[in-house]
Order: sequence, then structure tokens, then C-alpha cells
Amino acid sequence: MSNSDKVETLRWVGDVDGHLVLIDQTLLPVDFQEIECKSVEQVWEAIKQLRVRGAPAIGIAAAYGVCIGLQSASDKAGLQSRLNKSIDYLATSRPTAVNLFWALDRMKAKAGLLQGESVASIQEALLKEARAIHDEDREMCHAIGRYGAALLEDGNGVLTHCNAGGLATAEYGTALSVFFTAQDEGKSLRVFVDETRPLLQGARLTAWELSRRDIDATLICDSMAAQVMREGKVQAVITGADRIAANGDSANKIGTYSIAVLARAHEIPFYIAAPSSTFDLAIANGNEIPIEERSSEEITHGFGRQTAPTGVKVYNPAFDVTPAEFIKAIITERGLIDPVSEANIRQVLGRV
Repeated sequence: MSNSDKVETLRWVGDVDGHLVLIDQTLLPVDFQEIECKSVEQVWEAIKQLRVRGAPAIGIAAAYGVCIGLQSASDKAGLQSRLNKSIDYLATSRPTAVNLFWALDRMKAKAGLLQGESVASIQEALLKEARAIHDEDREMCHAIGRYGAALLEDGNGVLTHCNAGGLATAEYGTALSVFFTAQDEGKSLRVFVDETRPLLQGARLTAWELSRRDIDATLICDSMAAQVMREGKVQAVITGADRIAANGDSANKIGTYSIAVLARAHEIPFYIAAPSSTFDLAIANGNEIPIEERSSEEITHGFGRQTAPTGVKVYNPAFDVTPAEFIKAIITERGLIDPVSEANIRQVLGRV
């Protein structure tokens, strides 16, 4: 793959009877390998095991998963049963990223409008809806990049955490879209990439994406962020988000809250970049965001090697919540939310 190639983390192959193809992100950056998902169970496993990850990409994969689930339906009753079972099953794959539930709800609502149609027509319409979700995310990512790039000046140092690039979305990403767009506009940035323990999404994925685009990227351990900030090398912090509450509290990969606290201590603006589909205005604040807890082996046996005593207790939350007060602005496809407040969020998103 050349540096000019765009990352296409997932794609649909064929027509109604087609299937989903994903980059297996658990193998990056050493091996680039795609996997075929031809059953709902394979899509669920890919989401659960982080073969596909990132809130927008999870939502897109789930929408296509619904289409796969309907392929075996031969009559209206069977289709409705398969629809409900597929949506309910896919919803159990991961609890924190709201895009998953947003996409499944959208597919269910679309099906509800097609009650009088034939099985074939419903299958075709739902595949069209899944493709629309995919295409819309691509457009939203580029819009986020345009709004975000305006916040950065040529020569800025920027820090990011986890991976919010093309691998996590339809194309370009959210946080990384800001960097890619700034590059397109002729700006030169120096990006500091947190490794992002325990699964190293920053080291394995973000550093890989930035390197392919010839962006000046420097990988650091998570615990080095404060020192890099103290040395004056960082002028802004930009991360993605997996769910944003009505008041602006934002859930993202574990460690993001720590970075926001450090940024505030060093008077560095901290930005969240996320599409409107990542907002969950049904929950008042971050206390209501469900936090996924993953297996202890991710910490005690990272990438297959034991690094902790046998039997030691482990707590492994996959996400944390950054309070709205720590966020300078949220960069969306509809513009900047600055200051971050419920009233401003609803105004910018058009959900007053």
C-alpha cells in the first residue's frame, strides 16, 4: 500500500446477497489482512474482538450486519424475525459506542416504513440505507476535518490519544481528519501519538495511518504526555469520542480523561472531534454513559506475553469520561460547539 492510498477499513462487496469485508485491525501494523464477514455472527465477533473498532466504523459494520442477517429470509414473517434477532444480537457486541445503537435504530426505523413492501424490496432498501450510513459518515469526516484544521496553525505540535482515523470511520476519520485536512491545506504539523495502553491503538494504528500520509508523527508512552506538554511541544490536543452526553461530557478510550486534565494544567486547548451521530442527547451527563469493562488478560497477558503475577486482581475499563468543562470545543460536521454546553450542543446540532 502506498502513502497515497486511502484507508478503507470496511466495504460491502456485491449486491443484496453480498458480504462485508473488513481490515483485521488486530493484526496491524505488521500484517495488512482483510476478512470476509458472511454471517451476523462473524460481524458480531469482528466488533467484539476489535477487528473493526472506532464508533463510526462500528455503526457502519452493524448496519451491514443487519443486511447480512436478512439474506436467509424467504417470507415477511421470517424477515421480521431475522431483523429483530439480528439487531438485538448485534447490540450486545459493545456497550459504549453510541453509533452502534444509532445505526441499528436507523435500520429498524427504515424497515418499519416498508411494511407493505416485498421481501426483496425491503432487503434492497435496507442495503441502500446501510450504504447511505457509510457514505454520510465519509462526508461528515471530511467536514469535521475542515472545521478542525482551521484551529491549527502551520508548525503546531498536536497530541492525540487512541485512534480516530480512517480505520475508525468510513474515511479520513474524526481527530485524524483534522490532521489530514491540515496537510491537504499545506500546513505542517508535528503529531505526538500516545501509545494508548493496554491495546496500543495509538502505536499500532494511529502511528501507522500518519506514517502512510508522511505526517511528522512521534510515538510516546501514555505517561510521557505531561513531560511533552511541559516542554512546550504541544499547542493542542485532539481526540475522538465514542459517546457524548447532552451536557458535553465525552466518553473516549481509557486515558483520555487524564490527557484532558494534563492539558488544562498546562493551559493547552483540548478538543473532541466527533460526528453528530456520536451525541446521545437522551442522557444528561457522563455518569449515565455505560463503560465497557474488558478482560483482565488484555493487561496481564498483553499480546500473548505474561507481564503480571498469576492471579493478580485487574480492573480494565475500556473508556473514561472527560467532563465538558475540560473541553475547549467539540468539532462536528456542523461546526464548532464552543463553549461546550447543552444549549449550544442542541443549537449546533439542530436539536433544540
